[in-house]
Amino acid sequence: MYTQFLGNYLLQRGLVTQEQLFNAMARLSQTHIKLGTIAIHEGLMTANEVDECLYVQTREDKRFGEIAIARGYLDESQVEELLSKQTPDFILLGQNLVEDGVFSYEELERIVFDYKNEAELYDLSLDVENQEAIQTIISKFFLMAEMPVNDLNLMYLELMFNSLIRFIGEDFSPLSPMILDEFPITFGVSQAISSGHDYITHIDCDRETAIAFSSRYAKEDFNEFNEYIVAALEDFLNLHNGLFIVNASNQLSKDISLSPPVITEEGILSGPNKCVDFPVAYPFGTVHLLVCF
Repeated sequence: MYTQFLGNYLLQRGLVTQEQLFNAMARLSQTHIKLGTIAIHEGLMTANEVDECLYVQTREDKRFGEIAIARGYLDESQVEELLSKQTPDFILLGQNLVEDGVFSYEELERIVFDYKNEAELYDLSLDVENQEAIQTIISKFFLMAEMPVNDLNLMYLELMFNSLIRFIGEDFSPLSPMILDEFPITFGVSQAISSGHDYITHIDCDRETAIAFSSRYAKEDFNEFNEYIVAALEDFLNLHNGLFIVNASNQLSKDISLSPPVITEEGILSGPNKCVDFPVAYPFGTVHLLVCF
């Protein structure tokens, strides 16, 4: 999930375009981590040292690790340890962006450092699985939206990001959340959740985006907007919210109920107080994930 969060950071600061980001994301499953990349991530080599070894590698028929050992940047045990590490995908994303010429290793090193400082992750390891780090990052989305950071809110958004990765694809980036008194509906699905007080969750997008989203979810190639698109969107939201109320009930000892999903094709979405829009950008379009209180 760190990949998507880093993508959000890069887009917010204008360090990449959406096209550059999604091109790099699209190659993640085919990307193999390079020793120099992970050495920078682990703090064992600087970007300049890695660049030096890469330059030497173009002149000598040697492996990167051999050159790094010969120059005293790593020892044999460190090379073996780095080669055995499980690498978070966000490091692969950074490596792809470097290879695409979007920025250098030195710039990547600074970007990751600045990102960890801004997200207040300086004392947390961004390992493949680190629940505390993930929740710290997600809490920032609620703070930006002036929403209370509580267990239910954190659980809902974390599960939504995981549902998108699992059922739609990992090549997305969450954009900055927006507070809205009301939201003009394009097309979408709404569902009410009751947990002491009622609130509404909603997925909204244009029809072309809905076709692409539903095609990925159903694992079929839909070419036109029809009842199958609608059914897929309903099923995705109902499945996600169903997982949420099960998890919430088990972990928080709360009674939570779920209403059937409702199709909304026009009009205004609003709640008793406010709506928060968590937009998510995919290569095929932007999907708006809304929670109305």
